Order: sequence, then structure tokens, then C-alpha cells
Amino acid sequence: MAFDSLSEKFQNIFSGLKRKGKLTEADIKAASREIKLALLEADVNFKVVKQFTKTVSERAKGSEVLKSLTPGQQFIKIINDEMTRLLGGEIQKMEFVDKGANIFMMVGLQGAGKTTTAGKLANLLRKEKKLKPLLVACDVYRPAAIKQLQVLGEQLDIPVFTMDGETDPRLIARQGVKKANDEGYDLVIIDTAGRLQIDETLMTELVDIRDLVEPTEILLVVDGMTGQESVNVADEFNKQLDISGVVLTKMDGDTRGGAALSIAYTTGKAIKYMGVGEKLSDIELFYPDRMASRILGMGDVLSLIDKAQSMVDEEKARELEEKLRNSEFDLNDFLDQLKQLQQMGNLSSLLEMMPGAGKLKGMDLSMADGQTKQTEAIIYSMTPEERRKPQIINGSRRKRIANGSGTSVADVNRLLKGFEQSRKMMKQMGSMGKAKKGRFKMPFM
Repeated sequence: MAFDSLSEKFQNIFSGLKRKGKLTEADIKAASREIKLALLEADVNFKVVKQFTKTVSERAKGSEVLKSLTPGQQFIKIINDEMTRLLGGEIQKMEFVDKGANIFMMVGLQGAGKTTTAGKLANLLRKEKKLKPLLVACDVYRPAAIKQLQVLGEQLDIPVFTMDGETDPRLIARQGVKKANDEGYDLVIIDTAGRLQIDETLMTELVDIRDLVEPTEILLVVDGMTGQESVNVADEFNKQLDISGVVLTKMDGDTRGGAALSIAYTTGKAIKYMGVGEKLSDIELFYPDRMASRILGMGDVLSLIDKAQSMVDEEKARELEEKLRNSEFDLNDFLDQLKQLQQMGNLSSLLEMMPGAGKLKGMDLSMADGQTKQTEAIIYSMTPEERRKPQIINGSRRKRIANGSGTSVADVNRLLKGFEQSRKMMKQMGSMGKAKKGRFKMPFM
């Protein structure tokens, strides 16, 4: 995640605060200085850093901290509150019209990820809001931009409106919206052109498109890796177009993350979504309070729950519940559970959402992800009957499975032993679930 380094620094600051029985003004001053340095190193805008540390220091010097029985915890709460406020305060969800098409205009510099984000957003809103989307290709300048959007549309089974040979994006945008209104599309996402830097020609074109189609939302797509420069970009786009919100991309990379901590404060416009991976499903609503918790190393359990629920197949969940109650859970079911877990992301990204995950920073979590692949390989090397009845796997079968999966007999033994222990545990859970029918859920979730 983009805030790994910053989160680690905050955890070190908090550890020092928690060890103190009481805090003095000198302690608060020293901690504020460390926070200031950590934020500046994360490439947060210096004006934002100055205001943030000033507010935190002023609140911390009040009686609620200095006279508290748990001053360290109170100080951390103040930092969390101010971090949430810095990120925009409350979540700002999209506004949708009841009649006609919702028109979203995607704007931003070249390379920020507008085209991919347009596809991701169309896919997300089709699932969540049951909208019928149409993508409109208005980037007539970047080589292969239109083709890229068409490929995305094919992958997602979402239609893309283009006009072969037309070089005026204003006309394409207007005709795209007309097609949507004529054919009953209730979501139009316009992929506009970008530039390597802001220029007058670009802005005039975008203003013209805005005035022609009257978009419901104007979303600025910003590369989360660009740091302080993103603040200047966001400020200029906002002045010219009066953007309605921001989408941060590439927030899964090893970046300093300063953009997220600066844009909402400097523009006054909310971050509404963030891209968290390369998959077309890797886009999430931006929750300021949850992001603040993640930055401060407190985890983000609510987002983890949301992610799990979005991946759960309800019909399969009911089938699994019945199997658990009847002690019929086998290695095929175990494999299905592993696949659902993998769909949620790698173990490293999931652990980042758990409170106290900062303590695991020194671990090579890629080994755990590799273990999952090994487990899959072993199960795939079994016959259908062996997956259904693991108890029939004797010594010769174990050797064959190990050879087939490129593992050792010891690895096969370890998997079978772990599976049997899991099945016993789930059988107990299943019997408990009988007493509370309807409340028993998927064990691995």
C-alpha cells in the first residue's frame, strides 16, 4: 500500500507515546516534530503539514490530554480525528439522477489512468447500482487510446461509443450522450484526452465538453505516485472545471502517498474512489476514516469485511453450510475456499487491513502466498475420488501426489493433517450453527 513507510513511522511515534505515564508539553512538541518530518517525507504538501501539526499540537495541549489518565491514547485519538478530517471527513458518495443518464466526465493528465479507471468505474457501478453503462471514447489524440477503451469494453462486456474518423471530441461526447438517451443507457462515462502537462488548448476543450453535455460528475483522475505535483494539477483542474471529486490511482504501489493527504485539503473536493490494483475489479470507495486508520497502523477491518462479502457466492455459501453440518466438507470445498480468498487479494494486502499489522512488516509475507499456490498444486494432483475421500490417500498415493505437484511427501502429509484438523474444527462450528440457524457463515471468510 502507498502508505507503508508513513504507517511504520506513525507506529514508532505511537509506541513512544504509549510508554509514557503522562505527557508534558515538551513531549507533545517532540512528537509533533516527528509527525511533521514523517508527513514531509511522505511528500505531503508543506502547507498541509504545517496546518495539520499546528491543529494537533493545539488540541493536544488542552486539558483532555495533559490531565488524562491515558494521555498517549488521547493524543493518538486526536491525530486520528485530524487525519480523518484532512482526508475529507465523511465519505462523499456519488449523486445519481432518477431520470435520464448519469453523465460522468473523466479528466486528468496523460498517464494518470483515466481510460482504465473509466472501465473500472463502469463495471463497479453496473454491479452496485444496477446501472446500464456506456463508455464514450473522446481521446482522439493519444495513439491507441480509443482501441484501449474498446478492449476494456470487450473484457467487461460494456459497449463503447466511437465515431470513426471524427477528430472533434466535442461532437463525439454530444453524440455519445444522445445515443445513451435514445437507447436507455442510464450511465455515460466519457473518457477525455489528457496532456503531459496542463495547457490552454486542453482546458478549453474540456470546458466545451462540460458545457455541451452538462455532466452529473466531473472526476479528476490523479496518479497517486505523483506526490506534491498532484496538488498543483488538482488545483488547476478545479479552478477551470469545478471538479466534483477525485479518483486516486496506483494506490497499491510502494509510493509515499502524499497526494491523498494533500488533495482533499487543498481543493476542498472529496476523494471518491481509489484504484488499488491492476484487475478491473480493483477500485474501491474512499472512506476517509478507514484510510486514516490504515495510515496510522490501526487496520481497516470494515473494508476487509466489505471485500469478503463482495467475493462471497451466496449459493455456494449455503451449500457449504449444509456440507459442514453434515460433515461432508472435502478437499474440493477447501480448494474453492482458497480461490475465494485469493480473489480478495494477496495476503500482504489483506493483513494491512488488520489492526497491528505493522508488527508484521519484517516478515516475508510472499512466502505465505507461495504456500497457497503449493496447496493448490497438491490438491490438483489428486484424483477426484481422493479429493472427496482424503482418508483413502495411503503412502503410495502420497508419493504419487508429491511427484505430480513438485512437492515432498512431507508437504502432502502436512496439508492432509491440517485439513483434517480444520474439518474437525468446522464440524464443531457446524453443530453450533444448528442452534443458530441462518447465522452460521463461511469459515474461511
